[in-house]
Amino acid sequence: MKQYTVQVVGMGKRGMHHATSFNANPKFKVVGICDIDMKRLDDAAPKLGDPEKSTDAAALAKKLKPDVFCFCTMPNLRTPMIKAAIEGGAKLIAFEKPVALTSAEMLSIRDMIRKAGVKAVVSHQHRYGKHYQKIKEIIASGALGRVHTVYGEATGWMTHMLSHLIDYTCWYNNYTPGVWAMAQAAGRAKLTDNHPSPDYIAGFVQYANGVRGIYECGAGAPDQPEVAKWWGKCRMGAQGTEGFAEVLTNGGWRAITKSGGYQSGDGAMSYDNDMPPYIQEMADWLDDDKKVHQCNIEHACLGAEIMLALQRSATEGGQVALPLTSGADEQALLKAKVPDRPILVSFEQNKKEFGLV
Repeated sequence: MKQYTVQVVGMGKRGMHHATSFNANPKFKVVGICDIDMKRLDDAAPKLGDPEKSTDAAALAKKLKPDVFCFCTMPNLRTPMIKAAIEGGAKLIAFEKPVALTSAEMLSIRDMIRKAGVKAVVSHQHRYGKHYQKIKEIIASGALGRVHTVYGEATGWMTHMLSHLIDYTCWYNNYTPGVWAMAQAAGRAKLTDNHPSPDYIAGFVQYANGVRGIYECGAGAPDQPEVAKWWGKCRMGAQGTEGFAEVLTNGGWRAITKSGGYQSGDGAMSYDNDMPPYIQEMADWLDDDKKVHQCNIEHACLGAEIMLALQRSATEGGQVALPLTSGADEQALLKAKVPDRPILVSFEQNKKEFGLV
């Protein structure tokens, strides 16, 4: 059996989720771990078979030449990590969403990966939950009739959550490209967060097959009272001529169809359940070029362009055509253009999460 070597950068919560899942899969061997915090490295190493440790990700990659370079860092470190992976000879790069904070960086990263001929995946791993899978199954079966709308809502702020909303609804819409996007944004409290975002962004996307996308993310997004966990108050789904089907990240799924009536089921986002198949698909793709990972970089960039076009529209006004043909600094645009007014929340709990109490 072919075994692939792995270097994991970032030993925080998400980095450990990745590292332990790689370590548990016999197709992989964690040979190196990196973090700027030596205590994190010392604590993590015994749990991962005592791989080599370093605070310099690029230097370690050049030394170890891992097959897989996985990084789980803050979103402002995408470009240097991609360069380190390519220069270290990685066959596959795995990293956290979002793809990038700006369209200029996203286009540059995509070009680097394409030019290097490296496989890459982005961690939209919620899709492996049984409740997300059930909604995909219902939509794909044709039970909703002609699908005309996909939608996503989350109370968490944009750079944490919007990438998820867009990617899974693009999946439900068979990754049909967007044609244009239009949005509004409000609130400045989270613009200085380590996942910088307007407090609230909401907008529309026109997809090439005529399906309309509707998205809300942040303090103004509606509550999902069926869900207790604040970060799990996310709702995604599709509406068609004969019904609807939707998933709640921490609240199962529900649907109404013409032939099946009302249906529902359980399910909640779980790293223990969602990470193993995400990791296994990396092995499958490395073994066979035809077994392309569901979370491949091209799918992720399709969603990233939509997410960045929504931001550009919110700052420049009007519709933004897709695909994007030139790069911009959407973070700078947001900081310059989002009005300096207190955010108006959709329900009481958001006041605490957005610093209003």
